[in-house]
Amino acid sequence: MKIVCALFLLATTAHAFVVSPTTTVRNNALFMSRNSDHQSPQDDNGGILDRRDMLFRSALGAAATAAFSLTATPGAAVAAVAVKKVVVAGATGQTGRRVLERLAAAQGLSVIGGVRNVDKATKTLGESSTVVRGAMVQQVGAVDTTAVTLKHLDVVADSVDEIAATLAGADALVICTGFIPGNPLKMNEASHAVDNLGTCRLVDAAVQAGVKKVVMVSSILTNGRSWGQAESPGFVVTNAFGRVLDEKLVAENHLRAAGVDYTIVRPGGLKAKPPTGALKISGEDTLAAGEISRDLVADVCVASLTDPKASNKVLEIVEDDGSPAKVFNGLNM
Repeated sequence: MKIVCALFLLATTAHAFVVSPTTTVRNNALFMSRNSDHQSPQDDNGGILDRRDMLFRSALGAAATAAFSLTATPGAAVAAVAVKKVVVAGATGQTGRRVLERLAAAQGLSVIGGVRNVDKATKTLGESSTVVRGAMVQQVGAVDTTAVTLKHLDVVADSVDEIAATLAGADALVICTGFIPGNPLKMNEASHAVDNLGTCRLVDAAVQAGVKKVVMVSSILTNGRSWGQAESPGFVVTNAFGRVLDEKLVAENHLRAAGVDYTIVRPGGLKAKPPTGALKISGEDTLAAGEISRDLVADVCVASLTDPKASNKVLEIVEDDGSPAKVFNGLNM
């Protein structure tokens, strides 16, 4: 099945794609088609494709080899990474468990959940509960882990060699780690340890283990200082939590320089509830406000594993629910 996607609506050079700041995916679609033969009555940019159908039947089905066939500017196509084994770092987190759940439902895919404590994670993932994340109280659904192997992975305590051993044999890595705001006197230390040093250590381990694709969940406004957003409400509020945006930027740049195929997913303020608006995919350093369901973030992460147009790109994502964008509220992943 040929799926024509438009993550990137404009091609500026023969080897580079740019995401349109107004690319919006309506209802249950993840990416839009530019095929004029499949016009959607809801959006004149092209047709829509059911998100679950695309992810599970196409993106990772049939041994998850080349998931998408994309229309691209001549000479700009990038070969999709063949994905048969994926590690999710931070698999018990709010976003990580959603990514894990989606990957576990795929056929012909080996899925490993990287967790700090395997016994605790087995119990946590298998239960529905109410948890506190920072200042937020959120409902957590149970995850079927029968198709998942849980392995120890601690980005703070483990060495690069130890992490690389956990990643051995993996084709892809999804990084969903992030510090949880707690003691205000220790937030800077925790953010530096997890979102900076720990994530960089994880990237180094991925390179050492021969991982071909890395998808990293970051945040909008991570690079806000470079485009005049340092005094914006979103940047000030979010970065007040352990200078987390500055720490994430170091890790992002480390991944870019690592020489591995990457996709950096920068969501807006994270919501635990299901999406209420269309997915909006924007270009790098363009979104300063907005919120998004963690469900959509997980969908984008999974699709980015095998979508060649997401190769070596930054995707900024929020929900477009028709109302003015809310200030990014600093929710951790």
